Amino acid sequence: MKKTKELEKKLKLIPKPVWDQLSARERKSALAFCKGYKSFLDASKTEREVVRNVVSLSQKKGFLETPSEASLRYLKTNRDKSVALVTVGTKPLTEGFRIVISHIDSPRLDLKQNPLYEDVDLTLLRTHYYGGIKKYQWVAIPLAIHGTIIKKDGTKLNLIIGENDKDPVFTICDLLPHLSHKIQDSKKLQDAIVGEKLTILAGSIPFPDEDAKERFKLNVLDLLNKRWGLVEEDFLSAEIEVVPAFKTRDIGFDESLIGGYGQDDRVCTYCTLQAILSLQEQPEWTSIALFLDKEEIGSDGNTGAKSTFLELVVSDLFRLTGQTPTSDALRQALFNSKAISADVNGAINPNYQDVHEKQNAAKVGYGVCLTKFTGSGGKYNANDATAEYVGEIRRLFNEKKVIWQMAELGKVDEGGGGTIAKYLAEYGMDMIDCGTALLGMHSPFEVASKMDVYETYKAYRAFYEG
Repeated sequence: MKKTKELEKKLKLIPKPVWDQLSARERKSALAFCKGYKSFLDASKTEREVVRNVVSLSQKKGFLETPSEASLRYLKTNRDKSVALVTVGTKPLTEGFRIVISHIDSPRLDLKQNPLYEDVDLTLLRTHYYGGIKKYQWVAIPLAIHGTIIKKDGTKLNLIIGENDKDPVFTICDLLPHLSHKIQDSKKLQDAIVGEKLTILAGSIPFPDEDAKERFKLNVLDLLNKRWGLVEEDFLSAEIEVVPAFKTRDIGFDESLIGGYGQDDRVCTYCTLQAILSLQEQPEWTSIALFLDKEEIGSDGNTGAKSTFLELVVSDLFRLTGQTPTSDALRQALFNSKAISADVNGAINPNYQDVHEKQNAAKVGYGVCLTKFTGSGGKYNANDATAEYVGEIRRLFNEKKVIWQMAELGKVDEGGGGTIAKYLAEYGMDMIDCGTALLGMHSPFEVASKMDVYETYKAYRAFYEG
C-alpha cells in the first residue's frame, strides 16, 4: 500500500488547491497584493483610465516617455488607449524579447453617437453594446458613465458620473414579471432583452417653459451645458462608456474571492504591470509589457493587437540602443521572442459543470491557468503553442514555484473563445495563453480567487526573470 502511494505521487498528476501549498507568510503577501489590485480595478473601468494609471504607476518607477540612451526603462502610449512598458536587457535585441500582452478593454455598453431622447415623459440614452455580453445581466443594476468628450472648441473633457457616493447613478429598467409572460418569458434567454431596448434612464424633470419642445430632453441638455459647457452635438465626437457603478468587493465568509467588473482582462493587466515594475536589476532579456485595446471586438483598429504599435516600440528600442531598426533586424528580433498572451480562462461553475470537460478544465483556487490553445471547434482561429514551448514554461514555473494548472475553455463543441495570442504569433514568436481563471466571465460582476491572482503575478514575474 505504501509503495502504491509513493508510485501514485511520483507518476500521477494530482492538482492541489493553492491554499494547501502556500505558507502563512506567502498567503499574507497574496492578500496584500490583492488589496492593491482591487483599488486598481475600481480606478480603471475604461481602457483610457487603465492607460492613465499604468503611466502614473510606471513613471514613479522610473519609466520615461522620452528616455536617453542611458535609460533602461521606457514607456510609449498609443492614442491614450494602449501602452507599452520596456525594460532593456543585457542581450542583443536581435536575440528577442520577453513579452507579456494583456488587453485593457472589457465588455460594456457604449452610448450611441446621437444618444439623447425622450419618451413617455422620461429622458433616456441609447446604447450599443461592446463585446460579448449577456444583455439581461445589464438591466436593473446601478450604472456609471465614463467618457471622453471632444467639445466643439476642440477641448477634451474627461467625465465620470456615478462612482462617487454623492453622484447619481443610471440604470436600464426591466419589465415587471406581471407583464412579461408573452414579451419576455417565452423567449430564449438571448432574445428576451433586445439591444435597442438597452436604453439608459437619465432624467424625469421637464424644462420649466411649458411651450418648449421635448422639455424632458431639453432639461437634461440644459444641465449638461450649465455644468460642463456641453451641447448635443458634442455627443458626436465622444467616447462614452456605461459600466457597473458598484465597487470591487471581497466575496465569501472567508473573504477568499474577489468580485468586480472588468477582471477580464484587467486582472492580467495589473499582474503584468506589477511584474515588470518589480524587476529590480537589468534583466537578461529585454522585457516588454503590452497593454492593448479592442480585444473584445477582434483586436481590430489602430489601438488593438492588429496595429503596428509593437513594431514602433521595437523600432524605438533599436534607436535608443544606438542601432538602426532595419526591417530584417525587426523581424529577427520579433521572430526570436517568447511571449505570454495574458488572458483569463473560464473556471468550472458548480451550477453548469456539463459545459466543461472536467479533466481539462480550470478550477478556482488551483493557480494560474495555462491554455495551450483557444479558438473554437477544431482549434479554428487559435494559436496552438508547441510542445517545446509548453515544456519550457512548465519547467520555468516549476523551478520558480509558481502554482499552475492547464485548461481549455469548455468542451470541444461548446464554443471556446479567442485571445490576442494568434495575432502576435504571426511574427513567429513562441506564444501561449496564461492568466487567471474566472467565474461569471463577461458579466458585470466577475469572480476570481485571491490566490489565483497572486499566482498570476508570480507567473509573469518568473517569465520576465527567466
